[in-house]
Amino acid sequence: MAHSDQAELVFLPLGGVGEIGMNLAMYGYGPAHKREWVVVDMGVSFAGPDLPGADLILPDIRFLQAERNNLRGIVITHAHEDHYGALLDLWPLLNVPVYGTPFTAGLLEAKRQSEPGAPNIPVTVYRAGETFQVGPFEFEAIAVTHSIPEPVSLAIKTPLGTVIHTGDWKMDPEPALGPLIDERRFRALGDEGVLALMCDSTNALRDGESPSEREVGESLREIIERARGRVAITTFSSNVGRIRSIALAARDAGRQTLVLGRSMKRMIQVASELGYLDGVPEFLSEDDYGYIPRENIVVVLTGSQGESRAALAKLARDEMRSVALSPGDTVIYSSRAIPGNEKAIIDTKNMLIEQGIHIISDGDELVHVSGHPRRNELKRMYEWVRPRILVPVHGEAAHLVGQGSLAAMAGIPEVPQVRNGDVLRLAPGRPEVIDQAPFGRLFKDGKLIGDEEETGISERRKLSYVGHVAVCMLLDAKYNILEDPEVVPYGVPETDAEGELFEDLFYDVTVEAVQSIPREKRRDLAMVREAIRRAVRSAANEVWGKKPVVTVFVTQV
Repeated sequence: MAHSDQAELVFLPLGGVGEIGMNLAMYGYGPAHKREWVVVDMGVSFAGPDLPGADLILPDIRFLQAERNNLRGIVITHAHEDHYGALLDLWPLLNVPVYGTPFTAGLLEAKRQSEPGAPNIPVTVYRAGETFQVGPFEFEAIAVTHSIPEPVSLAIKTPLGTVIHTGDWKMDPEPALGPLIDERRFRALGDEGVLALMCDSTNALRDGESPSEREVGESLREIIERARGRVAITTFSSNVGRIRSIALAARDAGRQTLVLGRSMKRMIQVASELGYLDGVPEFLSEDDYGYIPRENIVVVLTGSQGESRAALAKLARDEMRSVALSPGDTVIYSSRAIPGNEKAIIDTKNMLIEQGIHIISDGDELVHVSGHPRRNELKRMYEWVRPRILVPVHGEAAHLVGQGSLAAMAGIPEVPQVRNGDVLRLAPGRPEVIDQAPFGRLFKDGKLIGDEEETGISERRKLSYVGHVAVCMLLDAKYNILEDPEVVPYGVPETDAEGELFEDLFYDVTVEAVQSIPREKRRDLAMVREAIRRAVRSAANEVWGKKPVVTVFVTQV
């Protein structure tokens, strides 16, 4: 079949469309048989208890690796983990140019230095307002507001039209850091003509507009001023604007600020070097903590998502060497719960409440505001840009469909719904899904990366539910049982309902399984192993209702 030489502009998400996190979008230009590609963002998701042992979830980049020779670069919109967090692990598989803002480049380097063996990734730095070329794509970075320094939207210009990839954004009239969203530039692009708007859908189900960071800062100052004891505030470490607001609120209330948590200290170091914390009083060290009166200190710390190794969880367990909380102190959750983290957050809160700590969350007072647009903000963006096509991205199915309905009601002509792996042709012609690309998840497990099978996570999950039994059997030269088999159950109940030891039960069925096999057939050791394995699992299932993972060793001596 002959290939068409007609150039096409296509969009292909490999992560972040149909889910929250792990954002990775691809844009392709050219005929199908010689298409050139660029990647926008390369993020991670965080593993929950259903993935025992996994440290991070990464996008599967099989398609990217197959297209390596046609891949012209990776452009990062901002330095949130769900947008740039997979770079250190996946870039060595691609080794292509990377583009990012100064803050992104600085944070990536600080992160590299804290991870032994991490690759040194050269980053071409760009700033909001600048344009740069990546293969056949001309990029223009447009300033937006979000919950991290230097977020941008990207106008991607091609011979077939201009696409605006919003990244994460909101319309904050009084942000804590950085410029306002560049309304003038968005409107100008709309006047020039925008083919497609790839738009953040995270808050597409929420009516109205988001409060400003200034309002959050004022609310935090009021809470700090009226608090009687210490105040500890946990927030996302990347929210430098919020950290700045807290430090200034503490200063205005006559308090000093202490920072706890490695990732937050790293973020503050980079932000300070770039001038984002100019005018903020110097932070205390942990050694100063015990000398400061309770009513004169504010602690800013990691752990807003209930992470067991973060500073807040350690405080809740009273495991920190120099820092502790006391009854009557206040802990403020200046954050939202990422879906899946609710139980861990509640567990940490309960430990703090047991200590007599007062908890304030977003539902109690204005202590947090999202960095994503609500419905009125989305509609204003549509009015500015006036795209022919609106593609909802960055969200779960409910968010994507919610924004799709809003865009259709706003009069946008084409609102296709796509999911990870869909190859959406944007031009020429009407938007249409024309192909499927392989996509999925990889897992970072310690120093290794692989799928569930390669990392052993699927087996670990089984073990976490049903435990493990190891059986060791020795047969003599005539294939008789030489010694009593050794049975080692792990993660299995000690006794059954009648009080019989499981170990004894497994011993008995192991011997019976071997004795039930005619001696001349015991030469087939694989058959003996399988007979023992089946017998142990069947016995466990009969008295317990579960089948453990069973490993059998049969040796003939």
